[in-house]
Amino acid sequence: MLLDLTGKTALVLGVANQNSIAWSIAQQLHQAGATLGFTFLPDPTGQGRFKPKVEAALQSLPYSFLVPCNVKDETLIQSTFETVEKEWGKLDILIHSLAFTTKEGISGEFSNAGRNCFSMSLEISSFSLVALAKAAKPLMKKGGSIITLSYLGGVRVVPNYNVMGVCKAALEANVRYLAAELGAQGVRVNAISAGPIRTLAASAIAGIDEMLEHQGRVSPLKRNVTQQEVGTTAAFLASDLASGITGQTIYVDAGYCIMGM
Repeated sequence: MLLDLTGKTALVLGVANQNSIAWSIAQQLHQAGATLGFTFLPDPTGQGRFKPKVEAALQSLPYSFLVPCNVKDETLIQSTFETVEKEWGKLDILIHSLAFTTKEGISGEFSNAGRNCFSMSLEISSFSLVALAKAAKPLMKKGGSIITLSYLGGVRVVPNYNVMGVCKAALEANVRYLAAELGAQGVRVNAISAGPIRTLAASAIAGIDEMLEHQGRVSPLKRNVTQQEVGTTAAFLASDLASGITGQTIYVDAGYCIMGM
């Protein structure tokens, strides 16, 4: 059986530019035959800073729609899935590649992160998967695949990852609970724990260069992973080839997670 997503519809959240993991996932989904839809983060200032950047990143990818969605806003989540229903009448694949914290959350001493930082980070980075899955559920009546992006910092201490580590731990727990809930209707929920990749989000983490150098040297494959490798794994999880896989966190990190030192 070949990887074939012809006739499948995929909503992708999290594209910021062509270096985004979400962009690489979308590219692989498209190459496998899926029909794509995207969201962008609306600018609260009204200046439209984000949409043009997403549009530029998507120039090489055909798509059905590009709509505003802030996962902190239930109204925008609802309108996003109303668009999905209007355009496609169903949803087969949901890609959740969203995370956010403040500088306070990924710098300094972990215990110094404040209550507001914690609550906002967890809402955007973790609870958003639950909110989106709830909205997607009625459109996945014939089954589907929900995929999110995690990181090793959710199960081990990674310098400067701090609050985001807690968010990823919660995200992976959400994957298991959602998998248990949605499995009866044939919806699979999985996470990909990717190794460090030089993206816009990663650039905010202090010491990212040292992290990349260390992992490339220590990992069994003696290198870092690429966005494309994460994208092909997501396409696999979205396909019928992965029909028996749900509730899992799949590591795509050149094997780094198995190493003790």
